[in-house]
Amino acid sequence: MIDTKVLLNEDQVPKKFYNILPDLPEALAPPLNPGTKEPINPSDLEAIFPKEVVRQEVSSERFITIPDEVREALLRMGRPSPLIRAKRLEEKLKTPARIYFKHEGLNPCGSHKPNTAIAQTYYNMKEGVENLATETGAGQWGTSLAYATMLFGLKCTIFMVRTSFSQKPYRKSMIGVYGATVHPSPSTITDYGKKILKETPEHPGSLGIAISEAIETVVKDKNKKTKYSLGSVLNHVLLHQTVIGQETREQLAMIDEKPDYMIGCVGGGSNFGGIAFPLIYDKIKGKNNCEFVAVEPVSCPSTTKGEYRYDFGDTAGMTPLIKMYTLGKEFVPSPIHAGGLRYHGMAPTVSLLVKNKMVKSVAYHQKEVFEAAMTFAQTEGIIAAPESSHAIKAAIDKALECKRKNEQKTIVFNLSGHGLLDLGGYDQYLSGKM
Repeated sequence: MIDTKVLLNEDQVPKKFYNILPDLPEALAPPLNPGTKEPINPSDLEAIFPKEVVRQEVSSERFITIPDEVREALLRMGRPSPLIRAKRLEEKLKTPARIYFKHEGLNPCGSHKPNTAIAQTYYNMKEGVENLATETGAGQWGTSLAYATMLFGLKCTIFMVRTSFSQKPYRKSMIGVYGATVHPSPSTITDYGKKILKETPEHPGSLGIAISEAIETVVKDKNKKTKYSLGSVLNHVLLHQTVIGQETREQLAMIDEKPDYMIGCVGGGSNFGGIAFPLIYDKIKGKNNCEFVAVEPVSCPSTTKGEYRYDFGDTAGMTPLIKMYTLGKEFVPSPIHAGGLRYHGMAPTVSLLVKNKMVKSVAYHQKEVFEAAMTFAQTEGIIAAPESSHAIKAAIDKALECKRKNEQKTIVFNLSGHGLLDLGGYDQYLSGKM
């Protein structure tokens, strides 16, 4: 029974973030000025990000020390998180595979997002920033940034994709409880939001549009006391999330397991990078022979159907150009319940790993994802977020493959959040309306 739930002590929470940039198979393409098409100076990013975040974004340091205040906040909100063996799921599938999941849904915000929200808010606070503006899809990131700004005494303005704003009313309630302001995006409080609504009054919104509105809010602050905070995609966000993978590595070692498959859902790439990057580092060092699987929705297939090229990170074209897998900044995905995966692009670091075949990607339809989520709920008792359910589906598929081949392999996936505020999607599935 020792491997049913693998727990770490508080002193085992990582003291450093892992930065994958020095270990990528080739240098990451620099962001470009959209006007000149020349690489931008990192200092130019300080118009929207604090200096320390910019430094981490381009750092060549493999390990970056976590400030004591950040580490304490991570401890207080629930780190380290447990690694749990899904034994009842294994029995249901009759598979010889061993399935483990890293449970990131047990903190007050219910997802992995506080890992970077806390760090980003702390760095902004230290530089005198008073207000953060951001976007959110399903609301996990918005909730987490609202929580973090509450901890460090900043104000927070959030643009929530309109589809999710309607589908997930209690996410916006949580954001309000933590003291932040949330607007449906496209909104009526920015010029870009008004433009979109004039052209398409019933526009469902997208993460790209919400990003544009958040950045416009920063640019228009005459007092220069507002900065932008991003929940995924860029390198500094993914390196903050590597506390997940570092803990997972320690937990697997405690039970003498080496992963054969590491699985995570991908929208912008943060929870996948968080659990996978430290284990990719181990694979580079010859310490494992793991296969890394990134899972996305068929309705927003950036890595499986997108192009690897330079594109804007937002819809209005306000960000620098970044090289990534993209469906194009104008792409508007269908209003699936996995709102956190409705982004037109993919993190440049994850994109580069996919391009170099160090990470494999797969895509699933929404209904089969919810079928997998139901199986997980009815075996492990956990109602997973629609985003995390993509990883569950991939884990089940790998486990059934092991069953067919009679292989005793170890499957690990990141349960990036609970689905208790996503029950509208489950209602649709149960009623046959999905």
